[in-house]
Amino acid sequence: MPASTLPRPPQPKLVAVTGVTGFVGPHLVSALARRGFRLRLLIRRWSPLPSLAGVEADMVLGDLSDEAALKRLVAGADAVVHAAGLIKARRPDDFMRVNRDGTALLSALAPDALFVLLSSLAAREPQLSPYAASKRAAEEVVSTRSGPRLTVRAPAVYGPGDRETLAYFQTVAGGLAVRPMLRDARLSLIHVADLAEAVARAVDRPPPPSIYEIDDGKPDGYTYREMAAAAAVALGRRRVRSLAVPRPVMATLARVNALNNALGGQVQILTPAKVAEIFHRDWTVHDRRLVAALDWRPGHDLASGFRETILWYRQAGWL
Repeated sequence: MPASTLPRPPQPKLVAVTGVTGFVGPHLVSALARRGFRLRLLIRRWSPLPSLAGVEADMVLGDLSDEAALKRLVAGADAVVHAAGLIKARRPDDFMRVNRDGTALLSALAPDALFVLLSSLAAREPQLSPYAASKRAAEEVVSTRSGPRLTVRAPAVYGPGDRETLAYFQTVAGGLAVRPMLRDARLSLIHVADLAEAVARAVDRPPPPSIYEIDDGKPDGYTYREMAAAAAVALGRRRVRSLAVPRPVMATLARVNALNNALGGQVQILTPAKVAEIFHRDWTVHDRRLVAALDWRPGHDLASGFRETILWYRQAGWL
């Protein structure tokens, strides 16, 4: 048979990804690239992405309010992985505008593609904050899709490149572990590389449409004291003092931050609504169907995950 008549091998699936310049995004793109997908990435500004070195991808300039850019992003895509969203905002309404309305627009433009929404455990408790309400609203948008869909609720995510939890490691490095004064509180955690790998695996082998939760596999999660102890060991500190902060104290600081946000200062994540989230007792994963459906196990426990994260911080000069 002449070479020109030989059947061409099928092209790898095209995956469109949002949120690539955030904390989780680069890890997610790397995990998808390792599986051989073709990639098209939405970016808000033209800038070097050193964490994506060696990854070949088409770039689309725009954001979640730019319909023309989103059309270019999803054109011909087999799957859309929506990881973009606000975790802090100057005004409460901004959460809905980006997290709900941006999801709705993106979903509507890709009706036939597999749509994977990276959500948060906060969506379980939408009454706590505008952020939590916006994540639940985004999930509800995706749940109305007639096409293939999947929502993954992540707990607290840590790992290389994370600036939001850097402050916690900095205080522990100084000998102090701050925690909310809240009896019996527990939370689940996951290393960012494990979250990214699980999502990439779900794109490759989609489980039945549903809302799933994921964590590092630790039953019932961790107490804040357990988290502090693991951080101390990873940092090489023999002793760390645990400081329980009463809710009124944290709320006072949060009100100052909210005023700063309203007056145009640098946006702070700790607001009165965030305090309500922090003082919720149960941020542990209740549902482990996704791990079973993917036949997957995380690669990091808390000890190894914290060690790797702190090593990265030190090598990057952040810690």
